[in-house]
Amino acid sequence: MATVEVTTFRLAAGVEPETFLSADARAQTEFFYARAGLLRRTTAVADDGDWVAVALWRSAADADAAGVAAVQNRAARDWAELVEVSGVRRYRTFD
Repeated sequence: MATVEVTTFRLAAGVEPETFLSADARAQTEFFYARAGLLRRTTAVADDGDWVAVALWRSAADADAAGVAAVQNRAARDWAELVEVSGVRRYRTFD
């Protein structure tokens, strides 16, 4: 079973969307897509300013490993400094 990981957040105070989107693209290229097991990742924003990052992982173990590795990766840390995470939730797929 694959794992869908949904991270909900808002931009930190004073962070412009363009600044965040640049950091998000960098994190996606330099960190997320370099991780074993990442199948797809996308970021979206609602009209009210709530954001979501959705990642599809081959397994929960792959998602766990990425979480551990993120603290050692500059692009992932830069991303995290620009947001205020309100939640992270995982779902198992049935395929």
